[in-house]
Amino acid sequence: MTGAAVDVVLPCLDEVGALPWVLSRLPEGYRAIVVDNGSTDGSAEVAAGLGAVVVREERRGFGAAAHAGLLAATAEYVAFCDCDGSLDPAQLPGLLAPVIAGSADLVLGARRPQRGSWPLHARIANVVLARRLRRLTGERITDLGPMRAARRVGLLSLDLQDRRSGYPLEMFLKAHRDGWRIRELPVPYAPRTGKSKVTGTLRGTVTAVRDMSAQLKAAAAALAPGPVRPGRGSEGTP
Repeated sequence: MTGAAVDVVLPCLDEVGALPWVLSRLPEGYRAIVVDNGSTDGSAEVAAGLGAVVVREERRGFGAAAHAGLLAATAEYVAFCDCDGSLDPAQLPGLLAPVIAGSADLVLGARRPQRGSWPLHARIANVVLARRLRRLTGERITDLGPMRAARRVGLLSLDLQDRRSGYPLEMFLKAHRDGWRIRELPVPYAPRTGKSKVTGTLRGTVTAVRDMSAQLKAAAAALAPGPVRPGRGSEGTP
């Protein structure tokens, strides 16, 4: 499909069980960019067969996959979503609405968990992270979830460098640094299809916390008082 209104970046590692449902939930005018991050279960072939644009990113890591999708996007608006079935792409128009209307520059989907969707250790880590972010930035944030939406040009201007679990946090911190209007909206969070590579395991959660701690340390210095850069994700909108 060409001329999509929104490109949806879907980082993918062995998600063949969830892909048909996820891709079927994309609204009209939303183009799926499935970034295969080394799947061995045929995910890339299934995604291509279902009409998605497939990008292959050999370097392992959520950030590597997410950024490869961003670089492949061409639409004015870009959204990010997990493709494990835990988040419903049908919710994306609600997240995009404030960006399209010009009342927000970055909209984050705050996960509202259903039973069995969020392990206790991951939920605790998320609460601690959100509290630290509120103290550091003053932003009223409760969750740094993977579903989010913004303008493509603005996202590229952030010059995101993390290629692992710290990518979503780096996006948030740099958006705040540049004076973006950040908004949070609730989205349902269901149990994923298959086993999680990050929050579903204690090891994955520890890795994510380590990556994010590095971003927080860098942000503490970067957020020192200084001039606000232009852009705010809106191609120069003051």
